[in-house]
Amino acid sequence: MSVLPLVFTSGWASGINAYAVVLLLGVMGRAGITDEVPLSLQRTDVLLIAAALFLCEAVADKIPYVDSAWDAVHTVIRPVAGAVVAALLAGQSGSLSELAAGAVGGSTALASHLVKAGTRLAVNTSPEPASNIVVSLAEDLGVASIVTFALFHPLPAAIIAAVLLVLGMTVVLLLLSRIRRALRRRRERRERKNRDGTPAPT
Repeated sequence: MSVLPLVFTSGWASGINAYAVVLLLGVMGRAGITDEVPLSLQRTDVLLIAAALFLCEAVADKIPYVDSAWDAVHTVIRPVAGAVVAALLAGQSGSLSELAAGAVGGSTALASHLVKAGTRLAVNTSPEPASNIVVSLAEDLGVASIVTFALFHPLPAAIIAAVLLVLGMTVVLLLLSRIRRALRRRRERRERKNRDGTPAPT
């Protein structure tokens, strides 16, 4: 059976929360629930690092504007993680070349990351912080559910991930004007802060 659906789904999930993907796959493989997970993801040091970074993301992801800063830092990290996880899954399966799997996983992770980052910029325009917490919890639960589902039903999970990716892109496009306003306000605040912090010339 081709590993491509699992590669696609893991890439989509990595673009949202790469540490959760590594942690979940590693724990399920370590527990013997599935034999689809390569041993390199089941190592104790990998699981501990993934768990620590997952906790950091769980906190940062729920704080307005901190989440967007965290997303900016992870613009490279999430696609790379998606590519690495995909290549490892392909190497474990042997039904897809690791290079092709890495390309699929990395590009899908980048696409879902951009959707997440754009959605968060729009959410941050809301005056109350509860929306960040709700969206973050929904993302975490969605990643955990779909990755678990993908290990046992890879094709249906990949279809769900593809639909969510398309819906996410559509939502971001619809919210683009709101995102631009948020970015403009942030830039104006930074400029005002820089002006206020600049000492007057003598």
